[in-house]
Amino acid sequence: MEANQARSVAEAVADWLVARGVDRVFGLQGGHIQPIWDHLGQRGVRIVDVRDEGAAVHMAHAHAVLTGGVGVALATAGPGVTNCVTAMANANLERVPLLLIGGCAPVPQDDLGPLQGIDHVSILKPVTRSARTLRVAGSIARDLDKGWSTAAGDGNPPGAVYLEIPTDVLRSPVPAAVLLPEWMQTRPARRIPPDPADVQRAVAAIAAARRPLVVTGRGAQGASDALLKLLEASGAVYLDTQESRGLVPREHAAVVGAMRGRAMQEADLVVVVGRKLDYQLGYGSPAVLPKAAVVRIGDNAEELRENRRGVAELFATPALAMDAIATALRAPSANLDREWTAALRAEHLRRSGKYAASLAAAPAGKDGHMHPNRIFAALSAVLREDAIGIADGGDILSFARMGLETGTYLDSGAFGCLGVGVPYGIAAALAFPGRQVAVVTGDGAFGINAMDIDSAARHGAKVVFIVSNNAAWNIERIDQEMNYGGRVVGTTLAWSDYAMMARGLGLHAERVTDPARLEGALRDAFEHAPALIDVVVTRDALSSDAGKGLGWVPDHHALTAWDEAEKARRA
Repeated sequence: MEANQARSVAEAVADWLVARGVDRVFGLQGGHIQPIWDHLGQRGVRIVDVRDEGAAVHMAHAHAVLTGGVGVALATAGPGVTNCVTAMANANLERVPLLLIGGCAPVPQDDLGPLQGIDHVSILKPVTRSARTLRVAGSIARDLDKGWSTAAGDGNPPGAVYLEIPTDVLRSPVPAAVLLPEWMQTRPARRIPPDPADVQRAVAAIAAARRPLVVTGRGAQGASDALLKLLEASGAVYLDTQESRGLVPREHAAVVGAMRGRAMQEADLVVVVGRKLDYQLGYGSPAVLPKAAVVRIGDNAEELRENRRGVAELFATPALAMDAIATALRAPSANLDREWTAALRAEHLRRSGKYAASLAAAPAGKDGHMHPNRIFAALSAVLREDAIGIADGGDILSFARMGLETGTYLDSGAFGCLGVGVPYGIAAALAFPGRQVAVVTGDGAFGINAMDIDSAARHGAKVVFIVSNNAAWNIERIDQEMNYGGRVVGTTLAWSDYAMMARGLGLHAERVTDPARLEGALRDAFEHAPALIDVVVTRDALSSDAGKGLGWVPDHHALTAWDEAEKARRA
């Protein structure tokens, strides 16, 4: 195209996305976004079309997490956009860089009652980093650049961004001269060095600690080398969270995941890296961390100072901060309680080993159906080292957190967003076609986006869906049985044959009721993926989340023990 030639805004959007390295988008077509859709197709950008727009956003979410980029989704106006609200809230809460481009009615029809005319921006603003309508053709590249930078966390926490463009604006010409190259090009992520004084404060706190603990979150992704260096130099024990699993190998001597409660209770210093102190960490309360001071490391305010202030707070790129601290420390302090760290590690190995060995022998329920842990025993024999594991559900999620041992792992996250398993699995399999992708989902959670197994078949996503089928929303059913006089209302499902459904949509599928058949069924499934294995399991298995009170919402904390400790502290 000649330098002085105009192109449509839709063409400019497609060119801008290609310039940013976007090779696929996820969405559901509609007339309001058709101009962009068409130009992306012409440029060879892969369009992963889905059966529900919310699933498209979930796919973009998983793609962003697994590839380290910005996920891009498209949705048409009205219900197309509103179908995305939950998935956008999930990505935003999880601090995942995601850009949703929506359509909206032409400007001349504004406020006249147009087709699918609704104030999307007001709906999405509370659950995004930014939500805007782009009405000026000449500013399109500038506005897209601003939205992308906001999603990527350039100067703010990363998260979800919504941009919509009226259809008449998409058709409008934009002179090439206003599409400045500086707005088209990808920029490297900013690297923020730590303040040397903050480094020294952190070093002093770690050197004085007898029982240091390091906990990581989303912000530590990509910082594995620096994290390992910090663990070696500090002698600290280590806990990941589900958003940072895989940064430290399971065999590393610092890993004490099976001793999470004791480590948090007994640590005298907790170094929190790239992680909010949300409900999963007891808000950092002294009731949950009764002996610990805190060091905070993060490149945004959410991960630096909310809920609990640190004796040192390092506003920096986590990898740079951890490297600087480790370099200054050099080696563990003489103050380190090595007996404590050794005891935690030894007990972690004993507990985790015992748990792993128990999976294959987990007893059936009184209804005769197998225990869900049989699924994870069979998977451990089938999954390769580089497999991607995804867990989705309420009750099954607590079993999966312990039983699904994959270095790359995604689940329903801090938002507890059920229905993510199917779209996450599809995105993972498309991004990494050479790796096994296993989705373990409860039957309730599966139903939310079940129809998109059709998308897996159509797009050739070699993913295996394992449905843990107990015909119930079981964590809630157990809550009703235990705490509401046994009045079970609205929490049971049918013993539906999801394998039959999957076969009807073109997947390899099998229904398994005998645990002896599980391993063979899984091997067949991975050989013929995309595939679905419908595993009939007992309702009688009490998950750890149910046992800890997560299902019945204590007053101060998510877990009953923490809640009781908080009440005692406040008394």
